[in-house]
Amino acid sequence: MLIIENLSQPEWNTLSSETMEEGVVLSINKPHGWTSADVVRKIKFTLQRHLKIKKIKVGHAGTLDPLATGVLLICIGKATKEVEKLQAQEKEYIASIRLGATTPSYDLEKEIDQTCPFTHITKEAVEEALQAMIGAQEQIPPQFSAKLVGGKRAYERARSGVEITLTPSKIEIYDVELLKFDLPDIVVRIRCSKGTYIRAFARDLGESLQSGAHLTDLVRSQNGNFRVENSMNPETFTVF
Repeated sequence: MLIIENLSQPEWNTLSSETMEEGVVLSINKPHGWTSADVVRKIKFTLQRHLKIKKIKVGHAGTLDPLATGVLLICIGKATKEVEKLQAQEKEYIASIRLGATTPSYDLEKEIDQTCPFTHITKEAVEEALQAMIGAQEQIPPQFSAKLVGGKRAYERARSGVEITLTPSKIEIYDVELLKFDLPDIVVRIRCSKGTYIRAFARDLGESLQSGAHLTDLVRSQNGNFRVENSMNPETFTVF
C-alpha cells in the first residue's frame, strides 16, 4: 500500500492504474464547506479521467463535517480495506469555541437559539473544566450527526424537526490544552479517540462551566501520523 501526502507534478505522472488499484492512501486537507463525499467524488473523477479506467474504489476514513477542515484520509483501490484501521487512529483537533451561546447543531450550521451568562468564567475555570474532561467516558452524539437511528441519519430527522434519543458512545479524551482565552472565545487542542464529536465536547464544556457553548471553527490537525500541514488540497488536486 502506498502512502501519499504531497507529491510534485512529475511524481504524480509516474503513478499508474495498477498502483492505484493495489492501494493508495491520500492525506487531504479538506476545505471549508466541502463534505467528505465531495472530496471522494473529486478524487475519483480526477483519477478516472487521468487513468482512463471506468471503475476504481475510492472511500474516506473518518467523516469531517462540512464546516470543519483538516486531515481527511482518502483510500483508493485495495486500501479501502484499511478504512476501519485508519479510522481507529488517534485524532487531534484545534477547536475554536464560543462560550455564552448555543445552537441546535452545536456549531455554526444553525443559528443561535439560546444565550447564557459567561462573564463569570475565568481562565482557571476553563482549564479546570478541560482537565476534568480527560479520560474514558460516554458521550451523547449531537442530534445533527450521521448516527443511524431507525435506518435514517440523525441529522435527517433533526432537520425535519423530529427530536430523537441518541445512545451514548464510548470515547476517550487523551489530552486537552487551552491555547487561547479571550472571552467569549477560547481555542482548545484536543487529542481523542475514534468517534469523538468535538461539537458535543463543546456542548459539554459549556454545561460544565454553567453556561453554553458552540464551535465556531474546527480543524482536524492530525489523524494518526498524518498532519494537516503535510496534506494536499483537493481544489488543486491533479494528476495530469
